[in-house]
Amino acid sequence: MILKHTFSPLNNTRLSHLCGPLEEHLRSIEAQLNVKITRRQGHFKVEGPQGLATHALQILQSLYEQARRPIEQAHVHLMLSAPPPDLNASGQPVPLLTKRGDLRPRTPNQGHYMDRINTHDITFGIGPAGTGKTYLAVAMAIDALERQSVQRIVLTRPAVEAGEKLGFLPGDLGQKVDPYLRPLYDALYDLMGYERVQKTFERQALEIAPLAFMRGRTLNHAFVILDEAQNTSTEQMKMFLTRLGLGSKAVITGDISQIDLPKGQQSGLIDAQKVLKNVQGIAFSTFTSADVVRHPLVARIVDAYDKKRSV
Repeated sequence: MILKHTFSPLNNTRLSHLCGPLEEHLRSIEAQLNVKITRRQGHFKVEGPQGLATHALQILQSLYEQARRPIEQAHVHLMLSAPPPDLNASGQPVPLLTKRGDLRPRTPNQGHYMDRINTHDITFGIGPAGTGKTYLAVAMAIDALERQSVQRIVLTRPAVEAGEKLGFLPGDLGQKVDPYLRPLYDALYDLMGYERVQKTFERQALEIAPLAFMRGRTLNHAFVILDEAQNTSTEQMKMFLTRLGLGSKAVITGDISQIDLPKGQQSGLIDAQKVLKNVQGIAFSTFTSADVVRHPLVARIVDAYDKKRSV
């Protein structure tokens, strides 16, 4: 199988960092994946078994996106140590068991994110809006439930935006916090269908709750997702991470460019990046505007705000 790819827009500095000194990064990928890589400027050709060739291209794309600065050889080996995505007999990725039969990663970073969720008990997905962090995590959770890898799904979010105003909103507590959990319901309805979601709730295999409701619990045999994690305090993040029980998996998603905490309060997500970066069994996936799969303008908006913050 021969696969071809052209990097666009072409950036010679990134290409240099991607390939490494004397193209040592390319040689490492060839040796690890048993493929042959040839290139001419920004045009790459990968020869090898379809699954491995596809995986090699995904790694090259991901490295290109990270290549604003020189890439350490150790980082390349770390990426190569992650297993390739599961493939069926025809060399295509195994579809997730959701209502969306066509659901698959649309960027290399999304593919690596899903691989890390498969191979790690705790995975952080950090990046801007529209990159699929929460949607893919919910899809992976539904797949795990359908395959009976877990017994239930628990989805949670901090209701930081409401603050003390919750008491002044009409309705009971469920109705007060429901607007802050609505994006999780939207993802579930899209991936499972309304009736299936309701039946899963009825048999208590699905739970959506504010983060405060997690305190004091131990979540066994569950797929747990903490969304909007940039709005947790350091204490809340520690509390959530220590809820993980036997046979469980956790995914934490957030966008550190959209923190709604009171001024001066540190985000638990930013703190976790520093504290947990070398803890075995925990993986971090970082998304960029290149992973945005919404309207094309969203990626340009993200870039514009990133540029403003860097000035």
